[in-house]
Amino acid sequence: MIAQRLARPLAVAAAVATTTLLLQAAPLAVAEPVPAMAEPSPRELKDQTLAAVNAARAKYGAGPLTWSDDLHPGAEEHAIKCKYEHSASEGKYGEAMYGSSAYTANVGDAVKAWIEQGSAYDYSKPGLQSETRYFSQLVWKSTSKISIAVATCPAGSILPKPMRFFVARFTEAGNMPGQFEENVGRPVT
Repeated sequence: MIAQRLARPLAVAAAVATTTLLLQAAPLAVAEPVPAMAEPSPRELKDQTLAAVNAARAKYGAGPLTWSDDLHPGAEEHAIKCKYEHSASEGKYGEAMYGSSAYTANVGDAVKAWIEQGSAYDYSKPGLQSETRYFSQLVWKSTSKISIAVATCPAGSILPKPMRFFVARFTEAGNMPGQFEENVGRPVT
């Protein structure tokens, strides 16, 4: 798979940060229609999200998250816009995005991409790091709730090919200046 990283600025409360979206393009194939993928039911999406996220968080000593029905409508509205741009959260929630042109992409793929950023996190310099910001939000210990929405986006909206686009929202927001050392745990052995 080809990985592309895009960075754009995001103002969050008193902190200004640069966000990174990991987009994965599936290998090129003979031009065929992209098979329609059935969207998971709301219950399946919730169950898949909590299973993947909580397993990943446990590997870094962070407690489990619960699903937020309050965060979901905003995440869904944002995902179906099919635009890579962060919302103006004003510190009310954290946000992570993932996109893939693989029509089989699922929540587990998004979580895996975010957690893999952890291999580049520099614990000797705790703080916001451009290549690991989704990882640090995912494992942020004081975060307690999550919601993820997924949309199938047309070619040209974000990538040249049709893609699956995931938007996750978290409360309490992570990646807050001065709070990294106590909120981003090292891998648990």
